[in-house]
Amino acid sequence: MPIPFSILDLAQVVEGGSISKSFADSVELAQKAEALGYNRVWYAEHHNIKSVASSATSVLIAHIAAQTKTIRLGAGGIMLPNHAPLLIAEQFGTLATLHPDRIDLGLGRAPGGDMGVIRAMRKDYERAAQSFPTDVQELIGYLSDPVAGENPAVRAIPGEGTKVPVWILGSSLFGAQLAARLGLPYAFASHFAPGDLFQAAEIYRRTFVPSRHLDKPYFMMACNVFAADTEEDAQYHFSTLVQAFVGIITNQRGLTCRPVKDFEVPPHVKSHVEAMLQVSAVGTVDMVAERLSMFNERLQPDEIIIAKNFHDQNARLRSLELTIEVQARMAHD
Repeated sequence: MPIPFSILDLAQVVEGGSISKSFADSVELAQKAEALGYNRVWYAEHHNIKSVASSATSVLIAHIAAQTKTIRLGAGGIMLPNHAPLLIAEQFGTLATLHPDRIDLGLGRAPGGDMGVIRAMRKDYERAAQSFPTDVQELIGYLSDPVAGENPAVRAIPGEGTKVPVWILGSSLFGAQLAARLGLPYAFASHFAPGDLFQAAEIYRRTFVPSRHLDKPYFMMACNVFAADTEEDAQYHFSTLVQAFVGIITNQRGLTCRPVKDFEVPPHVKSHVEAMLQVSAVGTVDMVAERLSMFNERLQPDEIIIAKNFHDQNARLRSLELTIEVQARMAHD
């Protein structure tokens, strides 16, 4: 069996584009992923970032679910400290009722934005982050079947009994430990924060406690993939992501940049950018297959979720096609 491939989509807002076009592109991407046999598409909650339009994550999922048929869709993820668990249970209970057996709920404990966002959320973020483990369990309780003989004062309607699969997301060891303790699937954000990838996977698997959700660990790693018909073309489009990371490090974020031929990273941030992007696969089918096979051999992930932050939609769709060829190549090897 080939390792499942999935897609992480932030509804990128590109230079020369619009938010409306971003949403249309996300629909087209999900439909293409469905036709090619990808496992799921996830959308992430971010705020106050010009290049990301997936902030109202559950609304975007509903829009795309209505225009697809079989592919799983979900949050990768919802930043739970920003929300009351009951409200998220109701939102994803609604989605799961409208689109049975297609909805995932990944949960993170970051704010999804800067200090201005935290203030705008009217939340005590530090306190909310500390209560993340108990809030996760409260949320799972709202989505679970009612217990015979109990009559809880608060119920998620819709939501109760939908048992939406809950994932823990993270880029540190905290998430790995929590997912293991709760017996939940775990997704690691190695596409931008790979530092603890191998240690997190080891801790998660070693300390995993079987639960009613999972009888054994399920680990998903994230990877940036820029596949193209030539290495030169792949590197050209990869420059869009490299420019974005330079902007993150230098605090000069903007819209998703047009690619630049032979883009050179400023020397004072080069090592930082390279460290953040080390879990990336760029090039032809053969090159991407070699790179992903290396991660597969060393980590043995149960699934790989792929970030494709292209400026050009046609190039992104072509990369989607070529990456499925990589999946077949890896299965054959």
